[in-house]
Amino acid sequence: MATSLVLADVHSNLPALQAVLQDAGRHAIFDTVLVLGDVVGYGAEPNECIERLRDYPCVIVAGNHDLGSVGRADLSQFSAEAAAACAWTAGRLSLASASFLSALALSAVQPPFMLVHGSPACPVWEYVVSASRARALRASCPQSHCLVGHTHVPAAYDMEAGASLAASAGARLSLRDGRFLVNPGSVGQPRDGDARAAYAVFDTDEAVLQWFRVGYDVEAAAAAIIRACLPVSLAARLRVGC
Repeated sequence: MATSLVLADVHSNLPALQAVLQDAGRHAIFDTVLVLGDVVGYGAEPNECIERLRDYPCVIVAGNHDLGSVGRADLSQFSAEAAAACAWTAGRLSLASASFLSALALSAVQPPFMLVHGSPACPVWEYVVSASRARALRASCPQSHCLVGHTHVPAAYDMEAGASLAASAGARLSLRDGRFLVNPGSVGQPRDGDARAAYAVFDTDEAVLQWFRVGYDVEAAAAAIIRACLPVSLAARLRVGC
């Protein structure tokens, strides 16, 4: 069985990333890791998260925080907290990590998916939060389906019908009939009121995508943020998942 692990918005949260990789390994042996941007930002362990992902065969696209941390996006476009985290990250990236982020493409193709951080029309910045918008984006997606991140909320939209579909933990979506825009949720900073790390697994043979959640050591991630003198609110929000 061929499978892909689908991740988004790791945000330098190493405890969450490690928990996801361990948990996903119990469900399937994955051939590829598809990462939908924002490997860094907000959290305190950017180099460690990059190095951990590079242990795997990955397809990774750039998110706004990845770009902001290496000078590819103007920090005036970010909130004050996000800009502070990007500036902090920029000062602590290793040469290898900075080169890695600088080389990331804004979009990628891994059939049957187009991979972007935001949307197929605006790969970095657009938040897709409605079925009607997902339907309007279908012409911008050259593949059958699109994988996105950025909102930090698990979601699934039928791009043809303009309908929202279930995307809670355990939900399964067959991709055989229809065209779908899918968000796995955030590994490192969930914003749907559930503090557990979110991810998805795609079974290539069955053409089925399934969502998962896993608990991790939130206090370790929060403590690392505080030790780094990053905004305290970035630690507090990890505890409540918003």
